[in-house]
Amino acid sequence: MAVNHPIFSRWPARYPDRLQLFSLPTPNGVKVGIMLEETGLAYEPHRIDIMANENHDPAFLAINPNGKIPAIYDPDGPGGRPLALFESGAILLYLADKSGKFLSTDPHTRYETIQWLMWQMGGVGPMFGQVGFFNKFAGKAYEDKRPRDRYVAESARLLGVLEQRLAGRDWVMGTDYSIADISLLGWVRNLIGFYEARELVGFDRFVHVQAWLARGLARPGVQRGLEVTAA
Repeated sequence: MAVNHPIFSRWPARYPDRLQLFSLPTPNGVKVGIMLEETGLAYEPHRIDIMANENHDPAFLAINPNGKIPAIYDPDGPGGRPLALFESGAILLYLADKSGKFLSTDPHTRYETIQWLMWQMGGVGPMFGQVGFFNKFAGKAYEDKRPRDRYVAESARLLGVLEQRLAGRDWVMGTDYSIADISLLGWVRNLIGFYEARELVGFDRFVHVQAWLARGLARPGVQRGLEVTAA
């Protein structure tokens, strides 16, 4: 039973037979909320307030020793055994396999999709996040703008890669919406919205990315997923 895990001493499960989500609507956090809403898997959300340092609570560290959101606990994991999992990319892969959705079973397409997921994890997330720090948060006060400008330039380059990929495609993988799109939507949305970097990165020149973002944000599952664990 889910109640046996230490996480539930701090965040009790009302529905212990459901997949449990521990998250916050950050760009990484919304990936899993979107995925769960898009797949229709039954789940119970728990808000982890990182501003209150809840992600360093011993109960949370028991599920993610790295102290970051999101994390999940599936009481019905592989082989019927419970599974605790952190890292948003790993969670997307797991939920895709569990639901049979948004990740092709064709080996070539599958690995190409995973390639774009890794690109988001290793490039887009870290670079966009640094733009947020230097443009919106504490780094904004730094007189030396070279760090900000470095991350802005790299973020614009990454948007250019995505722009080229989306030319002639509705989604990253073509006609099929996938975990590659789900991993990217929250980050691109945050970059031009919450991080206030639309003009800095010259977002309006990326016409294919703009159209893709509009398509993604129009999806009901995405709209719901963006609000999971919101205050």
